[in-house]
Amino acid sequence: MGIDLNFKGKYQKYFTKEHDLVRKSMREFIKKEVIPNIDEWEEKGEFPKEMYQKTGELGFLGIGYPEECDGTSGDIFMKVVAGEELMRSTSGGFVAGIGSIDIAIPPIIRKGTDEQIEKFVKPVIAGNKIAALGITEPGGGSDVANLTTTAVRDGDHYIVNGSKTFITSGIRADQLTTAVRTGKENAHGISMLVIESDTPGYFVSTKLKKTGWWASDTAQIYFDNCRVPVSNLLGEENQGFYYIMENFQSERLQICVMAYMTAQLALEETIKYVKERKAFGKTLNGFQVTRHKLVDMATQVEVAREFTYRIAAKINAGENMVKEISMAKNFACSVSDKVTYDAVQLFGGYGYMRECVVERLYRDNRILSIGGGTTEIMKEIISKLM
Repeated sequence: MGIDLNFKGKYQKYFTKEHDLVRKSMREFIKKEVIPNIDEWEEKGEFPKEMYQKTGELGFLGIGYPEECDGTSGDIFMKVVAGEELMRSTSGGFVAGIGSIDIAIPPIIRKGTDEQIEKFVKPVIAGNKIAALGITEPGGGSDVANLTTTAVRDGDHYIVNGSKTFITSGIRADQLTTAVRTGKENAHGISMLVIESDTPGYFVSTKLKKTGWWASDTAQIYFDNCRVPVSNLLGEENQGFYYIMENFQSERLQICVMAYMTAQLALEETIKYVKERKAFGKTLNGFQVTRHKLVDMATQVEVAREFTYRIAAKINAGENMVKEISMAKNFACSVSDKVTYDAVQLFGGYGYMRECVVERLYRDNRILSIGGGTTEIMKEIISKLM
């Protein structure tokens, strides 16, 4: 079922020939390098570290980042293209692992010094180092303003104590962009530090086992009197909460893309299946109930994608879309919930088998309405901005 990604005539085109070239290049890479191996990587619980180097060498990790950071700059729709094509791997875990760069380095690029960008950004964009983001704590969840990991100034260092959990790429990360408390309680006492994983007092748990996203390594990180140079502070002390909020808008856009693409892939797999699977003497698409369910699925996917594109266009134009991107995230995730559920239902018993793509999509989907801020948190944000 082909869907035209460009508007025609008087309508705005979101994608240009340049976008199409990047899309083609990434799709070929995923088809050749990832899809033949993804089942093995899923079962293993990680993909080879060499994939960071390969995607870095091809310029994929640098998409959307400034050339002065060694990025391959482009507008926000270049980032959308990258997200859509990475999802063609059919593995949310692979996308999350490769994509941990996109939640870890934007605060460094926005607030970092030239020296910090040289040390903490360029090697990651090149694929030579792995970056992760450390915000969530075992007792905090989405309550970012009340995090308890402390960083106490001691001369030219901060002494960091506490822990972070659910850290994507946490097992293998070389550096962690970390939210710490340097001041008073609540949002006004939070700062951001880049903590290198070889720092004494930095400890990593064993790999956390998850419902989905199997191909990404996930860890809990512990800090025990971890001495971090003051030179690793991003921007101003006690301003970190605002840096985190800036980061969330782009993270939520990426989750929107993951959500509607999860639904899109489930729809595509289902359309192929119902044309082949026979029951009661005819293929499943010979039944009106099947055709109508597919129409509902396709409609939901189309609306989720187009709503995301529209919000992305406004963000690209410099508009503040905190309320709208929160709406888009909730909507896209609800669509992915419904479409992956319906896909498994139409596949029947086969949809419950591990070798079936829709089974993986169904599992991977569940985290999307939790990560980057839960559905409930999104509703609170929306309600305050209405």
